[in-house]
Amino acid sequence: MTDVADRRRRLGPPLVLVGLVLAAWELYARASGVSPFVLPAPSDVLGSLWRFRDEAIRHSIPTVVETAVGFSASIAAATAVAVGLDRAVWARRAVEPLLVGSQTIPIVAIAPLVVVWFGFGLLPKVLVVILVTFFPITIALLDGFASTAPEATDLMRSFGASPGQTFWKVRWPSGLPGFFTGLRISATYAVVAAVIGEYVGATDGLGIWMQLSQRSFRTDLVFAAILLTAVLSVALYGVVRAVERAVIPWYRASRGATRQPERLSEAG
Repeated sequence: MTDVADRRRRLGPPLVLVGLVLAAWELYARASGVSPFVLPAPSDVLGSLWRFRDEAIRHSIPTVVETAVGFSASIAAATAVAVGLDRAVWARRAVEPLLVGSQTIPIVAIAPLVVVWFGFGLLPKVLVVILVTFFPITIALLDGFASTAPEATDLMRSFGASPGQTFWKVRWPSGLPGFFTGLRISATYAVVAAVIGEYVGATDGLGIWMQLSQRSFRTDLVFAAILLTAVLSVALYGVVRAVERAVIPWYRASRGATRQPERLSEAG
């Protein structure tokens, strides 16, 4: 019952707010007389999405594949780099400023170059997803490693543990909460990154569907593509959240124990 109540407490306000915004949008679109070309009502967007569902599914599949492949590759690369930088402090001091500097370059400026270099296939979209999601995962995991309690490291050394044993028994578990924080942040960017890659150059995908709909003056289908992008992003975020609960249940339990006194004081 506690989990159900917590879930309702978390999801209730956002759902109510979304419902109010959609209701206000629907009323304004119907009552103001604004052209559907400029601002279609939410009901019109859903209706168009249903009528063009086959086309929506056809364009969603490439975006899902690009996101899944790119996000998975980004996780693997970011984990390997973060572990390597954590083991070599001098390397982290040299590489971390470059990682930060790379984030100052707009992805919309890089995406066309990636398409020029690698064509219109799967690879350029995957690379765009990696470029967008790699940094948050790497930095979050490095920060997680840095949060390791020095006492735990000293205790492992006192027992004669090797550096590798200390890393996998102490530093890696300490880094997992930060790692999943980075995954959640990156999950919200991954689908959008794939859409940007498609928008620049593709034959299928939500990005190209959005572009074609815009050129055909089908604003309702543009909103439909935006809606599907948002749904896929939320779904990926939910998958990451579910994996986090399965992999580090102890962290969630510790956070719940920490917040319990606050809830009791609020109730009082």
